[in-house]
This record gives sequence, C-alpha cells and structure tokens, in this order.
Amino acid sequence: MAKNPVRVLVTGAAGQIGYALVPMVARGIMLGADQPVILHMLDIPPAAESLNGVKMELIDAAFPLLKGVVATTDVVEACTGVNIAVMVGGFPRKEGMERKDVMSKNVSIYKSQASALEQHAAPDCKVLVVANPANTNALILKEFAPSIPEKNISCLTRLDHNRALGQVSERLKVPVSNVKNVIIWGNHSSSQYPDVNHAVVETTTGEKPVRQLVADDAWLNGEFITTVQQRGAAIIKARKLSSALSAASAACDHIRDWVLGTPKGTWVSMGVYSDGSYDVPSGLIFSYPVTCENGKWSIVQGLHIDEFSRKKLDATANELVEEKALAYSCLN
Repeated sequence: MAKNPVRVLVTGAAGQIGYALVPMVARGIMLGADQPVILHMLDIPPAAESLNGVKMELIDAAFPLLKGVVATTDVVEACTGVNIAVMVGGFPRKEGMERKDVMSKNVSIYKSQASALEQHAAPDCKVLVVANPANTNALILKEFAPSIPEKNISCLTRLDHNRALGQVSERLKVPVSNVKNVIIWGNHSSSQYPDVNHAVVETTTGEKPVRQLVADDAWLNGEFITTVQQRGAAIIKARKLSSALSAASAACDHIRDWVLGTPKGTWVSMGVYSDGSYDVPSGLIFSYPVTCENGKWSIVQGLHIDEFSRKKLDATANELVEEKALAYSCLN
C-alpha cells in the first residue's frame, strides 16, 4: 500500500545548500525510496524569483516521489502541516560584523520561524537547524516553539561527523563505510571536539580501534582535530563558497537516521538538548553520540572520557554557555 506523503520544509531553499538539498529530498535520499514527499520551500522576498526557478526545475526533473511543491516567501504558508523542517535559512556573518550583530539577526529570524512552526506545523514535527550558529539558533527555536517537544529539535553536526569519518578513511586508505562511531562533541564551531577514542574500522578480521590502526596519537590529537574543526573554512578558501553539497548530504543523513533508525552497533552525532549527560550543562543544544530507533534519539551512555577529552568537552560547552547568554541578551 502506498504511503501518505510527508511534508518537508526547507528554509533558505533558493540558496546554495537548499538548491543541493531539495533534489535529494525529492529523490528519496532523506526518507527512503518508497516515501512520497511534498516539498515546502521558503525564502526571503528578494529571492522569490530564484525560488520559483528552483520550483520549475523540480517539476522538470519529474521525480516520481515528489507529490507537490509549495514555494513561498510567506512563513505561515511554508510551515503549515509540515512533518519535517530543515532550517537552512539564516543571516550569514558579513565582513566587519560583530558576533553579537549576527546573533541578533538570527535570533529575530528564528523567533519568527519558531512561532510559525509552533502554530502551524504538524504536532509531531521534527526540526533540524542547519544555519549558523546552529546550536544556539536551535535553542532559540526551542524557546519560541514550546509545544514542539525538546526531543524534536536538533541541530546539524552530522557534517562534522562525516568529515571526521572522511579524514580517518583517507588516512587509513579504507572505504569510509568501514569506519564508524566517531563522535562530534559540542558546538558546530571551531571549538567542537572530534573524538576517535571509541571509533572502529571494520577489517577482514573484525572491528579494530581507529587509534590502534592509525598508530599516531600526535596526528589524532592534533592535525586530525584541527582539520575537522576548520574544514568549512578550508572549503570556502578553495571554492570561494561555503559547503553546500556536503551540508545537504549530511542533513539527509541526519533526518534519515533519526526517522528510520541507526544500524545496530552504530552511533551518529546530533546536536540535541542536553540532559546533563557527560557533565555537560543541561539547557544547551550540544552535539552528542546518539542512536536512533522508532523516530527517537538516545544519547549513548557510559563512554569513558579521558583527561584530554574532558578539557575539550568543557571548552566547547563553555563556548555554548557564552553563546546562549549572548542570544538571550538579544531578546531583551
């Protein structure tokens, strides 16, 4: 029996990430090859013409799973009835801007979008925030959409997770699909902590720890971490544009695993509402290792945190505490 279509909202849909993401959603990469979708695309009025062009291309691509397209600059129309919201739109930092200026712009954007989701989205709506500062934008959204369960609001650190997998795969010259259980702790910023202490590689003789196979602690504790932390900046330098294809792909991975579940024995990184696990202050959106089942995520518990890791977790948590204070000061 055919499934009912799922309504998927993409904000900032005429932008680089949105343009890469919407065909992936329409092709079934996000929700599976048997799940029809209706795409809701939102952008700002100056991008209305471009957004209409994206709609025309979606129609021209004749995706069998795509059962409808809503392309609009009206936030209420965009949010009405949506089951999944991927919040890509945000105000980017421009030259000469202070952090507080960017935060203030994004606080007002996420406040209004949160209110529209609160009033018009489906009751079980799952929200993924991509736009930076992603963790704190997600926290603001949670604040102004109180009826959306906190478990249904997350931010994207899967891009960093995938980058970490890619670095290990390149270093060991193994397929990336053989590497699993890296962790991104904390903020989607350069303070994040990419952690391989629990990561393994599938070999012909079973799973082996990444640390053992790499056999170079100096690289794993140094260059590996900074490469993942600064990968976004490196891509901007190379492309003269920010990561779009990889960010869109990671957003699909994040939602797919959240909705359809993670493979047994595998965890992924998601920015989720902290309950105090691993001595991280509660009340932050913090990236943790999670497993997903039946549309729900659970933080992986009981992992050993060594002294080196503890300092890294504390540093990224402190940055998030500061960001939260800055964001809340913009509300007054």
